[in-house]
Amino acid sequence: MKRKLTIRRAHRGDMETLVKQNIALAEETENLHLDEEIVIPGVEAVLNDPHKGIYLIAESDGEIAGQLMITNEWSDWRNGYFWWIQSVYVQPKFRKLGVYRALYQFVKQLAQQETPVRGIRLYVDKNNTIARKAYFNLGMSESHYLLLEDRLDG
Repeated sequence: MKRKLTIRRAHRGDMETLVKQNIALAEETENLHLDEEIVIPGVEAVLNDPHKGIYLIAESDGEIAGQLMITNEWSDWRNGYFWWIQSVYVQPKFRKLGVYRALYQFVKQLAQQETPVRGIRLYVDKNNTIARKAYFNLGMSESHYLLLEDRLDG
């Protein structure tokens, strides 16, 4: 039976779930054990300041099925924003039921209403074949850019 999904913006009442799911995401995808004492104020900062980003929640019968966060990157070349999708997590029992698809379609509709959003981007671990397949199936493609980083947090 197909469940009805509702997509909404996260609020402070979602804090505990967002923290828990972000920690689960890091463990599942990168075998990284995040410090809850750092994640809590990080999530709280986003909930308190929409300039840092916004979380979207997918709900099914009042239960949080999944989440993602959108952040902005200004492009002077394009005179507009690129939205970055981050912190994508779908509860295991809701996987392969279209939760991420619903979240992504919601993001795309929001982006088309906002001016000027020039594109939607995300980064994915190159070994996460399941996630990559899901993103490709929704029409995303590999960029010609290579992601580099200089980590300053250890």
